[in-house]
Parts: sequence; structure tokens; C-alpha cells
Amino acid sequence: MTDARIIDGKVYSQNVRDSVAAEVAELKAKHGLTPGLAVVLVGEDAASQIYVRNKGKQTEECGMLSVTRRLPADTAQGELVAIVKALNADPDPWHFGAIAPA
Repeated sequence: MTDARIIDGKVYSQNVRDSVAAEVAELKAKHGLTPGLAVVLVGEDAASQIYVRNKGKQTEECGMLSVTRRLPADTAQGELVAIVKALNADPDPWHFGAIAPA
């Protein structure tokens, strides 16, 4: 038999967030850079909205930027692709919420 270990998921995840926050602070201090998370959320799925909201909150708690662009469920694939391409090409995407639909 192997030795079993009980892992406290809340404690473990808090340790990960603390570690990320420390690395973000170091990146800001040494290089003046602030990393972030940009999300494109298509549709009104409640579970997805909760997931994205929680990720945004955790991102900000770690000292990073977080921005979400919400699109209707009937968004055409071409419009979505254009928004993602614009986001990927933007050297300063944190005004992302203001990007007009294609």
C-alpha cells in the first residue's frame, strides 16, 4: 500500500494564488509590466458567467488586469474570430471592452 495524503484544496489553491501574486508583483517592480486575462464570453450560459466572473476576480486579486467582452449567443463565427484576432494583435489590449464589433 502507498501512503495516502489528504490535500486541502482551498489551502493549496490559496498558496498558488499567493505565489502568482508574488510573481506578478516582481514582474511589475522589475519590468513595469502588468499581466492580465482577457476573456471573450459568448452567450448567456449561467455556469460560464460564474466561471468567468470568478476567474476575473482571482486574476485581479493577484494584481493582474482582467477584462471581459460579452457577446450575444448569435454572434457570427467571423465576428468572433475578428475580435480574437484584434485582441491578439493589440499591444495594449486592456481597453478591450471598448473594441467595437466587426
